[in-house]
Amino acid sequence: MNDDLGLFTDDAGDAPRGGRAAERERLHRRRRRRIVTACSGILVLLIVAGGAGYGVLQLLRLGSYEDYEGSGNGQVVVEIRPGETTSAIAGTLSERDVVASAAAFIRAAEGNSEIKGIQPGFYLMRSEMSGEAAVERIVSDEARAGMVEVRGGMQLADHNLPDGKVKEGILTRLAAATCTGDGSSQGCISKERLTRAATETPAAELGLPEWAADAISDVPHPRRRLEGLLLPGIYHVQPNADPVEVLRSVLSDSFDKLRAVGLSNLASDSGHSRYELLRIASLVQSEGITEDFGKVARVIENRLAIDMRLELDSTINYVVEDPQLYTDDEDRAKEGPYNTYNRTGLPPTPISVPSTAAIKAAANPAEGDWKYFVKCRQDGTSCFSKTFEQHKQAQQKADRNGV
Repeated sequence: MNDDLGLFTDDAGDAPRGGRAAERERLHRRRRRRIVTACSGILVLLIVAGGAGYGVLQLLRLGSYEDYEGSGNGQVVVEIRPGETTSAIAGTLSERDVVASAAAFIRAAEGNSEIKGIQPGFYLMRSEMSGEAAVERIVSDEARAGMVEVRGGMQLADHNLPDGKVKEGILTRLAAATCTGDGSSQGCISKERLTRAATETPAAELGLPEWAADAISDVPHPRRRLEGLLLPGIYHVQPNADPVEVLRSVLSDSFDKLRAVGLSNLASDSGHSRYELLRIASLVQSEGITEDFGKVARVIENRLAIDMRLELDSTINYVVEDPQLYTDDEDRAKEGPYNTYNRTGLPPTPISVPSTAAIKAAANPAEGDWKYFVKCRQDGTSCFSKTFEQHKQAQQKADRNGV
């Protein structure tokens, strides 16, 4: 019998042994080996092809290696978004003609550990920079633009301090952040323009959520209507942006922060509306240090519960031209919606930026029946009292401590 196909030989090429069953088993083993070998070959080809394809994509992404010479000219504002890789940054710089090619930037960035520390935000670059110059520029402090830090207790407008100095408000800082740097005022928004936008722009154009828009719709002093709606944090302002764009951007970021804090649930659990909670939190922030926030919040709640005037100096100082640590009789006698010495209830708006800690304290005050407090120690902490007689003793202690 001819066996040209090798169907009746074993692995060594000998004649079959053990009958037909053995022959069938040997045939199945040989077929399985052929299939495994074929599959392995296909897998290798796929891996090679995939690697080649990835390499092609990388080459297409980076483009050819071209490079400018020198430190460039003019000014280009570039935004770096959260999570962007060096390759993504290089692509952005190439698209904006900051560098001649992404590859030039990537090659210049090799071995530079600072490149991995680039933070999201806006950077002032130049046109037609060499890859090396672009790397050196983007990791420098001079390149950062439009960054504003907002801290707890800050206010929108500039205001005088008891020591005679002027503390810049948030609007002044935001306006300055729109400048394009290099000691130039080119493209800057004035604080007056930004203040007008904050006062007059419809809430819908500012992107306010419905609850906030409704709450500020009838405040007595419109220029104060955005007070307390910015949480502490770092805000990125695009240089050369117009006033409404600036406000819409920072407010959007702040409301993201408020959602992350859980403002809606905190307000619901506290029995206050979201805006009421922010107003209380701003008082807590302005009246005490973090250690005392919970007790200050409790004093406010205890007074509100019995319709007792809050009598807080911080609300008087919010509107007077020359504030003092302790207000005088003349200031406390002035009529106005922020005078908590002659009006009951909360002021119509927050009076400062509330921190997360102040918001949480306002939502969950410490347990106690205090109705009075006064700063009585050099470290800024307060003495809390249940009765006015105890409060007078605490004031005497504050005098003895030189507070």
